[in-house]
Amino acid sequence: MNDIKKELQIAIDTTLKGVLNEAYVLEPKKFNLQTEALSEATKKARQKEFESYVSTLNRVSAELEGADREAANAFSSDFRSLKCDESFNMNAAFLRALHFENISDLNSNLSMDTLTYIKLVRDFGTFDEWQRDFIACGMSSRDGYAVTGYSIFLKRYINCVIDTESLNVTVGLLPIIVLDVAEGAYYRDYLDNRKKYILNMMKQFNWDRVEERIQRAEKVAKVFQNA
Repeated sequence: MNDIKKELQIAIDTTLKGVLNEAYVLEPKKFNLQTEALSEATKKARQKEFESYVSTLNRVSAELEGADREAANAFSSDFRSLKCDESFNMNAAFLRALHFENISDLNSNLSMDTLTYIKLVRDFGTFDEWQRDFIACGMSSRDGYAVTGYSIFLKRYINCVIDTESLNVTVGLLPIIVLDVAEGAYYRDYLDNRKKYILNMMKQFNWDRVEERIQRAEKVAKVFQNA
């Protein structure tokens, strides 16, 4: 279990520069997106929204410290509202950061001898089949994300659809590749041509960053392989 905690802490620190304590304060990264497949206006707007998610999450964390847990109930309570807000903003902050980190590589290249390529081919049959399935997830999401991740329960890599920021989040999934497909991510630059946006982003995936994530996921997988 110590190995899992260490890997999770590395992922948290790498993504948001934060340290989760009882009440936590997270600092959003500034992302330097080199891609010309997105306008500067879109980049700035998405970064600003990301910072708002982190700021709201910090506020909710502080308010939870003083929330009345004795008054908590399933119908209407401050504690329930804050916990729902916490999940929404936490998912939004981490997913958006993961998205920013794995796009905008102008020298994008994936070698066939990388762990990423090997594992995706193993679990999807071919790399092309992973691509087709990932694109389908991106086209299916309702203003949310397409995600490739490692399922600790299925013991394999899968693609999934997340709607908005917190609906249909797959339990036990370690995110490896995250693509923001909400309208705000592309509409200014692509109008309703979501597929063109998805293809342009995939052409500039940062496979070095993805490789780092998949190496961490494989370490976690070893802990659960006999579970």
